[in-house]
Amino acid sequence: MTTLATTSRSSALFRRKQVEQLISEGGQGQGGSLHRSLGVWQLTMLSVGATLGTGIFVVLGQAVPEAGPAVVLSFVIAGLTALFSALSYAELAGAVPVSGSSYSYAYVTLGELVAWICGWCLILEYGVSVAAVAVGWGQYLNELLDGTLGVTIPAALASPPGDGGYFNLTALLVVLLAMVFLLGGAKESARANTVMVVVKIATLVLFCAVAFLGIRAGNYAPFMPLGMAGVSAASTTLFFSFVGFDAASTAGEEARNAQRDLPRAIMLSLAIVTLLYCLVAAAAVGAMPWQGFKGSEAALAEIMKSVTGQSFWAVLLAAGAVVAIASVVLTVLFGQTRILFAMSRDGLVPRVFARVHPRTGALRANTVIVSLFCGLLAAAVPLGQLAEATSIGTLFAFALVNVAVIVLRRTRPDMPRAFRAPLFPLVPAIGFILCLWRMFDLDAVTWKVFGIWMAAGLAFYFGYGRRRSKLAAAGE
Repeated sequence: MTTLATTSRSSALFRRKQVEQLISEGGQGQGGSLHRSLGVWQLTMLSVGATLGTGIFVVLGQAVPEAGPAVVLSFVIAGLTALFSALSYAELAGAVPVSGSSYSYAYVTLGELVAWICGWCLILEYGVSVAAVAVGWGQYLNELLDGTLGVTIPAALASPPGDGGYFNLTALLVVLLAMVFLLGGAKESARANTVMVVVKIATLVLFCAVAFLGIRAGNYAPFMPLGMAGVSAASTTLFFSFVGFDAASTAGEEARNAQRDLPRAIMLSLAIVTLLYCLVAAAAVGAMPWQGFKGSEAALAEIMKSVTGQSFWAVLLAAGAVVAIASVVLTVLFGQTRILFAMSRDGLVPRVFARVHPRTGALRANTVIVSLFCGLLAAAVPLGQLAEATSIGTLFAFALVNVAVIVLRRTRPDMPRAFRAPLFPLVPAIGFILCLWRMFDLDAVTWKVFGIWMAAGLAFYFGYGRRRSKLAAAGE
C-alpha cells in the first residue's frame, strides 16, 4: 500500500498536459482573452528587440582582446552554437504555439515538475536580466545628456547601491516606461518595439558605414594572433549576445498565424542579428587595432569619434544605445509576463498573473507587478553574481527544449509540425550537448547562486504549485 502511494505521488510529479488541451486554452485568461494581432514582422522584431541590445555596444571590449581580428569568426561560431537550439525552438513553436515558451514545451513532454523547473529558470532569465539591462541604461543616458545638454544625472541617482549610488532612478524609469507601453496591449507594444528596433539597426548600420571609411588593411593582420583557443574563448563570451532569439515563442497566443509565423520569426531574427554582429565586428577591428579594444566599454563610440574627428557621431551612437536598451527592457518584460500568464493558467503561480483586460487584451496586473519588481530590483539591489546566474538559467531552458523536441518526436510522431529541425535527432542532441558545455564552463559561484535559486523554486512548487495545479485538481 505504501509503495503504491509513493509511486502515485512520484508519477504525479511528472504528469503531462496534452498538446491539444494546451492549444485549446490558447489566449484564455481570467476575465478576458489575449488578442491575436501580431504578424511575422512584429514577431521577428520582438526577438530582435530582445537580442540586439547592450551586448554589441560593450561586448567587443571583452571579446576582441581574446580573439583579435578573428572575433568575426567567434561571432559565427557563437551564432552556430545558438542555431542548434534555435532550430529546436522553431520546431516546438510551430507544433505547440502557446505563450509559455520552453515552460509549456516541457509540460507536454517531460512533465509538471520539469516544466516548473524550466519556468523558474525563465523567471530568473527574464526577470533578473530586465533589471541588469536597465542598470546600464542610465550610463548611456548620461553620455547622451552630456553630449547634447552638457548635464548628467548624479551618480547617486544613476547607480545602484554598491556601485557608487544610493538609488538607480534611471533604471526604474526605463522599466516604468516599458510598462506603460505593455499596458496598452500586445499590438501597441509591438508597434513601439518595431520603431525602436529599426532605430537601433539603423544606428549599427550607420556605425558600419562610418567605420568602413577608416578601415586599414594592416589592422586585420595577424588575423588570429592568439590562435584557435582565443577564437573559442571569445565565442563563449559572445554566445550570450545571442540570447533572446526565443522571445517570439512567448507570444504564441497573440500571433495571427502562430504555427506558420513563429518558426519563421525565430530563424529570421537569428539571421538578422548574426549578420549585424559580423558586419559591426568586421568594421570595428578594421578601423581600430585589436590591441586598442582592451578595457574599452565604449569601443564603437571611440571608433566613430576617431574616424570622423567629431564627437557628434559618438553622441548619435549613445542615442542609439539608449533606444536599444529600452527595446530590450520592453521585449524581455513582455516575455516574462507571458510566461507567468501560462504558469498561472496552469495553477502553478497565483491567479492574478492570468488576469486579462477584456478590452485591450493586456495583462495589466501581471505587467504592473513584474515591472515594479524588476524596476525596484534594478534600482535598489546590487545584482552582482545573481545577474550572471541568468546565463545558467537560460542555458538550462535551452537544454530542455532540445530534449523536448526529441521526446515529442518519439511520443507524437504524426503530430502536425509547421517546421522540422533537420537531421533529427542529431541537431537537438548537439544543441543539448553545447548547452551543457556552456553551463559547465561557468564559474563555481554562478552554480552556487543557481543552486540557491533552484532550492527556493522547489520549495515554492511543493508548498504551493503542486497542490494548486489544474492537472492535480482534474485528477490527471
